[in-house]
Amino acid sequence: MEMEVWLSLWAVGVCGLLLIYFYSVAWLRPESIRNKLRQQGITGPPSSFLYGNSLEMKKLVMAERSRGGRGVEIKHDYTPLVFPYFERWRKHYGPVFSYSMGNVVALHVSHPDLVKEISLCSSLDLGKATYLKKTHEPLFGEGILKSNGVSWSHQRKIIAPEFFSDKVKGMVDLMVDSAVPVLKSWEETVELGGGTAEIKVDEDLRCYSADVISRTCFGSNYIRGKEIFQKLRALQKAVSRPNLFAEITGLRCLPTKRGREVRRLNKEVNSLILKTVKEEGEGRENRTSQHSLLHAILRSANNSLTYTHASDSFIVDNCKNIYFAGHEATAVATTWCLMLLALHPEWQARARAEAAEVCGGRSLDAHALQKMKTLTMVIQETLRLYPPGAFVAREALQEMEFGGIHIPKGVNIYVPVSTLHHDATIWGADVLEFKPERFARGIMGACQLPQTYLPFGAGPRTCLGQNFAMIELKVILSLILLRFSFSLSPNYFHSPSLRLIVEPEFGVKLMVKKA
Repeated sequence: MEMEVWLSLWAVGVCGLLLIYFYSVAWLRPESIRNKLRQQGITGPPSSFLYGNSLEMKKLVMAERSRGGRGVEIKHDYTPLVFPYFERWRKHYGPVFSYSMGNVVALHVSHPDLVKEISLCSSLDLGKATYLKKTHEPLFGEGILKSNGVSWSHQRKIIAPEFFSDKVKGMVDLMVDSAVPVLKSWEETVELGGGTAEIKVDEDLRCYSADVISRTCFGSNYIRGKEIFQKLRALQKAVSRPNLFAEITGLRCLPTKRGREVRRLNKEVNSLILKTVKEEGEGRENRTSQHSLLHAILRSANNSLTYTHASDSFIVDNCKNIYFAGHEATAVATTWCLMLLALHPEWQARARAEAAEVCGGRSLDAHALQKMKTLTMVIQETLRLYPPGAFVAREALQEMEFGGIHIPKGVNIYVPVSTLHHDATIWGADVLEFKPERFARGIMGACQLPQTYLPFGAGPRTCLGQNFAMIELKVILSLILLRFSFSLSPNYFHSPSLRLIVEPEFGVKLMVKKA
């Protein structure tokens, strides 16, 4: 009987300690950080226990949707539709304010001077935000997109050289090859439609971008990688909703339906990638294989004596990161670009005439792409109006200071890219108009502070593949322009939506005919 009493007391004690720990993690610690910010005059919306401001954020989004903010009318300033809470809070608290997501304290920064200072910071103490790390772990693992410190620096040294300009220029032929199936499919669809056809372009562009990544970085074609891409897309959708319990407790193994789906997809993706790795290893004598990005990752994983991350995880995580960053964001950017060109036939005609003049009946190459100044401006303006990445997100891994603001360790800094890209004080009164000519003198001539143009991120963590992405965009857009003319379908429904990146919720439908 005495033993039972002791066990009961032990259980009560353990539960009490767990509750105290949970209360400390869920409230006391974030409230202490919020107080430090308040003492510096940085306020924000009041937080609730466990949820922070998450419920209010969700409520405001639902209210905006119920008002019918999306639809036939095309407004390029999608921030009030997708992020209505930021618009409301900026009006109340200014360009720098704090808010909370669960137990994570975030600092919203949209003041241009402060953004510039953050962009120029090269300290490893300013790392990638760890909020949603548990939720997104199946998609990114410890790969380059989410890692910090020495781990990130190590991975960057491996991957960065594979995206140097000279190497990317040598990939143009492979990118052109990847575009052929899309172009043939559209030609057949237009012919079957009697000269004009409605085409929903999104999946075709994802297939193109996926094939480019497979051919140039993995030494394979899209047929081999197709299943990986499909499952990664399904995994992206499954993990796109925050798991608040996982973020607060660090646990994500609850037996929910979504949890089981995530684990199943993750296991299948990992198995498929490792199978491709094995094939790559067996084919190393192949010259193309030896120059693939996967080969560089394999070589590093096998040869590095200082890196402690398990080789298989290191390879799988970085393959996932490159698959996602290398094809998803670029495909979405291409989709937005076609939408804007369809909406502005005068720029479509100018870009087509330039492509025809530069190519002159010759095959597309890096030299020809370099001459396409009009197309470059169109792409840069598209990335300004519709940047795929919604935020530049960083975390203070140690105590830091920016613009006289002392930022406690653990604070997540969120720089809203669309807010800066749509700021009239930076870009001028015509900020919400599609005007590619603003980039005629490059980024430096387009805006007051070039550090506020952030389609590829900021600072040392700027996207390693931005040269790759620009070349890829130019290849597919120039080839489409040379073969087709297009306008927006009457069935197009304008609906920017956040699914890790900002994409058209219902896709983009075009009326396509031969040029």
